[in-house]
Amino acid sequence: MSSNRILIVDDEKQIVEIVKAYLEREGYRTLVAYDGKSALSLARKEHPDLIILDLMLPEVTGWDVCRTLRAESDVPIIMLTARDDTTDKIVGLELGADDYVSKPFEPKELVSRVKAVLRRYSAKPKRSLIRIGELTVDLEKRQVRGGDVEIQLTTLEFDLLKAMAETPGRVYSRMQLLDKVQGEAYEGYERTIDSHIKNLRKKIEPDAEHPRYIITVYGVGYKVGGGTDA
Repeated sequence: MSSNRILIVDDEKQIVEIVKAYLEREGYRTLVAYDGKSALSLARKEHPDLIILDLMLPEVTGWDVCRTLRAESDVPIIMLTARDDTTDKIVGLELGADDYVSKPFEPKELVSRVKAVLRRYSAKPKRSLIRIGELTVDLEKRQVRGGDVEIQLTTLEFDLLKAMAETPGRVYSRMQLLDKVQGEAYEGYERTIDSHIKNLRKKIEPDAEHPRYIITVYGVGYKVGGGTDA
């Protein structure tokens, strides 16, 4: 029996119930959301193994949900589109979706697509080490080394570095970083990120006053420069 959790996102409750029943019959655990805003919240909180995502959603569109989630994680996404529209499919795939199914669809076909995408995803090599200049970030051991010397970081400092190092060059706002390291973001607390970044720089940068690894993008937030897989 599969232990994978699937998040089903569609504003048509009948479709959700049908897909849920077929997936659970195959041993999958399911989560459901009926709008884009709830989908984002649930995905960030529960970290599903795959998301089935309708494009035409209230609150936040499926395109925006896909774009946001893909910037934050590599969770597999299968799009549902009500129209046999090539443009919709191309845009969705360009935003980072892994597959698409057009409505109306056979539930058995969707289950087969879920199995295929999960197989492909599980076959991907998982990164364990990321190099940033002279730094090595070990994601499994949660360790950071500068050359041969281990650098002691707090849990939050490591999570901040990991969040940015996994997508080098991508700029994160303070609120996005707070979301990634603490889950639910609370307006007013995002400025605490500056203090943690300052402390992190003191530990990892050769010259904290002229940082090489954690770059400030003024008016936006922070990014890590030049990370590579080890």
